[in-house]
Amino acid sequence: MRRNTDIPVPTRSGTAGSGHVSGLKFRYVARRHQMAATGAAVILLFMFMAILGPYMAPFDPMEQNLAESQQRPSFRHLLGADNLGRDILSRILAGARLSLFIAVASTFIGLMPGVLVGIAVGFYENAASNAVLRFTDVLMAFPGVLLSLALIAVTGGGFVMVVIAVAATFVPGYVRLARAVVLAIKQSEYVQSARAIGAGDMRILLSHILPNSLGPIMVQTSLNISAAILIASSLSFLGLGIDPSLPEWGAMLNAGRDSLRVAPWVSTFPGLAIMLVSLGFNLLGDGLRDILDPRLR
Repeated sequence: MRRNTDIPVPTRSGTAGSGHVSGLKFRYVARRHQMAATGAAVILLFMFMAILGPYMAPFDPMEQNLAESQQRPSFRHLLGADNLGRDILSRILAGARLSLFIAVASTFIGLMPGVLVGIAVGFYENAASNAVLRFTDVLMAFPGVLLSLALIAVTGGGFVMVVIAVAATFVPGYVRLARAVVLAIKQSEYVQSARAIGAGDMRILLSHILPNSLGPIMVQTSLNISAAILIASSLSFLGLGIDPSLPEWGAMLNAGRDSLRVAPWVSTFPGLAIMLVSLGFNLLGDGLRDILDPRLR
């Protein structure tokens, strides 16, 4: 009887070959999405600073020493000292927790009502939905910083009000984004098939609409965190944010603006921290968009 040679037999060389292919695939994916990897690495660095920064700080970030006011960067003060003799490195490390918490908290507080309203407006198209969209258009006509300034002027400053004011600037964008995604998904064939077999609105929303809309929302959330850091820092820079004595990066910028000629390091290093963490979230958002959008693969 003739032996059948068409059936492949696993060998050690085949196993090694598959491992080699997997390694090539991993390197290809890493190279293709290096933008997202770079952004994630920067964010992890600042998260590490936010968690362990206060314990790693060489000085108390609130301790004043007028004898070392505006001291240049040295071995004692690696990034120099500010106008009140406070160590800038210690304040940046302590401020990472505060600035990131404001940005993340305000973004997710704006995400929840914005996405829920956007999904409802996109799924149920009626007169109420049109009224909500017109109100959303009015809010989107204002720049984020201007809208935050108006809310702070009405409600007063403080930590909680800064978070709420920054969160309010993201709600209209989430409403528009969620509505656009829902309008595209609910016309798809699998949603029409689910409705044809008797699936209710809640079943369709939870099983089809919401899971398939998470990709664009995740990308927008990453970009909004970057915007939240800039808005919160702008409010603190203008003196309308949290307590200026706290080590918040925008407040540190404001503290050094009058001494830029004689002590530029007082504002330079907090500004670099704001730039780097914003860049990290922007790179992560752009990378996630490339990963999650099949048209860009």
